[in-house]
Amino acid sequence: MAHMATAPISAPTVGFDLDMTLIDSRPGIRACYLELSERTGTYIDADLAVTRLGPPLAEELAHWFPADEIPAMADLYRSLYPAIAIAASPAMAGAREAIAAVRAAGGRAIVVTAKYEPSAKLHVEHLGLAPDAVIGDLWAEQKAVALREHGASVYVGDHLGDVRGARTAEALSVAVATGPCSAAELTAAGADVVLADLTGFPDWLAGYRPARA
Repeated sequence: MAHMATAPISAPTVGFDLDMTLIDSRPGIRACYLELSERTGTYIDADLAVTRLGPPLAEELAHWFPADEIPAMADLYRSLYPAIAIAASPAMAGAREAIAAVRAAGGRAIVVTAKYEPSAKLHVEHLGLAPDAVIGDLWAEQKAVALREHGASVYVGDHLGDVRGARTAEALSVAVATGPCSAAELTAAGADVVLADLTGFPDWLAGYRPARA
């Protein structure tokens, strides 16, 4: 008697944002801005800057430097970053478990972030997060390019820009209220799912896959 072939359930590829989603980069970024201020003699409110993480570096530097100085200041900041910011930035609660849950489901976990890609790779290597790919220098709707290229069906982030990136890629937007945007703001922006933090992600994913199947 012939056996009927069973169609496999498609394993998910899940994209994750980095800053304030997988890592708490505030201590490292704060220290880096303070050093940049010291080196340049320009006042930077580092405590304020770390309340609005998410957009590209140039957008924050524009609050403190003239437009014609921003490229050079970005280069200086990035040269300071590895020695100052990497070790100072811990993983967010549930980050390792979230990536492990994707793997346990047979899927792939990728990082898609606006952060300078070499710095992003240093963070995940230092923390041993070991995603399948790290793609940097993409913000908001631009993130859809990498999400589509890797076939991501879910994108997890903490910012309104992450919601826009997911929707542009036609991926499910899972938001965590661990960054500068509140749960209400993330919901209003169109997030499909809003979690308090990544500790709730494995249980959500376990329910999501049977629903897709």
